[in-house]
Amino acid sequence: MIRSFIFSDGKLVGQNLELEALRLVRADKGLLLWVDLDNPTDEEIKVILEGVFQFHPLAIEDCVTPSSLPKIEDYEEYLFIVMHAVDFNREMKFATTELDLFLGKDYLVTFHRSPLKSVQGAIDRMHKSTGIVARGPDRLAHTVIDLLVDLYQPVMVELAAELEEIEETVLAKDSSSQAFMAEILKVRGDFSRLRAIAGPQREVIERLARGENKLIRTTMLPYFRDLRDNLVRLDATAGGYHERLMMAFDIFLNKAGFEANEGIKFLTALTAVTLPAVLVGGWYGMNFEHMPELRSPHGYTYAWLLTIVSTALMVIYLKKKKWF
Repeated sequence: MIRSFIFSDGKLVGQNLELEALRLVRADKGLLLWVDLDNPTDEEIKVILEGVFQFHPLAIEDCVTPSSLPKIEDYEEYLFIVMHAVDFNREMKFATTELDLFLGKDYLVTFHRSPLKSVQGAIDRMHKSTGIVARGPDRLAHTVIDLLVDLYQPVMVELAAELEEIEETVLAKDSSSQAFMAEILKVRGDFSRLRAIAGPQREVIERLARGENKLIRTTMLPYFRDLRDNLVRLDATAGGYHERLMMAFDIFLNKAGFEANEGIKFLTALTAVTLPAVLVGGWYGMNFEHMPELRSPHGYTYAWLLTIVSTALMVIYLKKKKWF
């Protein structure tokens, strides 16, 4: 699907134009054009990216090919930016959606395979506003990326809630199941993926905030620096959550090891308690002909007394060692 928005003096003056009208707007240097490609077909990709804007083939290839890491490429006449939106819920777990941006002097092209709340939020904001909504493509790009980063916060809240549940379960008595261990490893992977995305995105915004490219106006640099600071805080928070998760994982492993040791200690104590009876029974079970105990009328009594006393002494000894 192709959605287009035309701005004049920062105000929205038209949208969803036909292809020929887009080419005319593209040629008019006094207008600002935003084209959003939402899960486009191959024909739509070719018409817009190759036909209307004539982007570099490598940029188009990077756009249509999924990329696992954010990045920014400078093609002199425009910037190609790869960002990632994130989403999380208890059913679908952690998910990412790639957002590609072509930022030119008088246009912005966004490309994504799945619907994005940040893009739709920017569109809704334009429709609700009656004043100036876009003084330049860098402002539009900042709005979309800022909304994308803002939507990281609900993900952080959900992951924090799951982390707290894990920490509570670790301290519970029944936390040594294999399913729980798999859940810890899954959440650990979510945090690792989040940090792997947030870190490079911070570097991308850092390049935009330094004003290295003429397509980013000086007036927009403070806004991109604020966006960079938000990503720094997000990355630091994710790092703190990851450390807490690793601590919970260490506690889980130590607790599992402690419970295993307790089981081994119980079995060892049980073996030690039954050892006297085994020894006495083994001695009297040898049936040698010249055993003096066999001729005594009190042989059974002696055997029982010896077994009971030695067993009691073993129990007392193990209790002093706190094995019981």
